[in-house]
Amino acid sequence: MDRIDETRPFIPIGIAVLTVSDTRSIGEDKSGATLAERVEKAGHRLVDRAIVTDDVEKIRAQIRAWIADEAIDAIITTGGTGFTGRDVTPEAVEPLFEKRMDGFSIVFHRISYDKIGTSTIQSRATAGVAGATYIFCLPGSPGACKDAWDGILVQQFDYRHLPCNFVEIMPRLDEHLKRGKG
Repeated sequence: MDRIDETRPFIPIGIAVLTVSDTRSIGEDKSGATLAERVEKAGHRLVDRAIVTDDVEKIRAQIRAWIADEAIDAIITTGGTGFTGRDVTPEAVEPLFEKRMDGFSIVFHRISYDKIGTSTIQSRATAGVAGATYIFCLPGSPGACKDAWDGILVQQFDYRHLPCNFVEIMPRLDEHLKRGKG
């Protein structure tokens, strides 16, 4: 099934990590730190890391700025995917998607179910592509961030991963913009 083709080169990508929280600072942000550490350990570039409050417009503004940054190939958010009144990350980010990645949520929940059982249904983890940038919205726990990175993202962000991976299709993510109107 999954395998690494050692004849292919590793290609580092630029990743930004956004923590959505009303209560965390960078020093207290265990989920964002977990992701940042894993990004760098895998050999990718942590281009930026930020914290914004649970506010739709603030989340969108940060995501839009990163989509416009050519150094950023992927954005990973943590926090705000639950059901409480302050949890608005999916509402903020999903309208920006040009294409949804439904399989991400399905696989994430399968991995999560093996660890926390039915409690996984309390997450609205989501993913998609906007402006040729991958965007992943994860729950705000270090465990969920580890599950998503270790179980999905570390492989899909590795060009050597077979049978396919996100890195090899990155040059084609914006084909619809280049074609023009036919």
